[in-house]
Amino acid sequence: MQKTSEPTDGKTPSEMIDGRIASLADWRGETLARVRALIKQADAEVEETWKWRGVPVWEHAGIICTGETYKAVVKLTFAKGAALDDPAGLFNSSLEGNVRRAIDIHEGEAINEAALKALVLAAVALNTAKKKPKG
Repeated sequence: MQKTSEPTDGKTPSEMIDGRIASLADWRGETLARVRALIKQADAEVEETWKWRGVPVWEHAGIICTGETYKAVVKLTFAKGAALDDPAGLFNSSLEGNVRRAIDIHEGEAINEAALKALVLAAVALNTAKKKPKG
């Protein structure tokens, strides 16, 4: 199931993300396409959504991460990143917050695919964990 929080002219969120990737037509589009593929490989049940005036979002029982593109960086922001183990040290941005953590990917930087997939799976596990009853 795909959701969006804004008008999309009849396009699905996946089609909107396809359009964003195509419109970039440079390393940022290639990078966004690559991380999108890795997220989908890590979690076959991921839902693509389109929120906040044009931000690709990947969800599974809650937000996993967003994929924003800027002039000099593609930013993956993990909604609950501060609660995730990051043994490979992928998080390199938004480190001061209590909840989110981000990965800034610059032009020409290699993506640690195994570590990114592990973060996605950890985020899904956190989102789907049963809450402990208050006792």
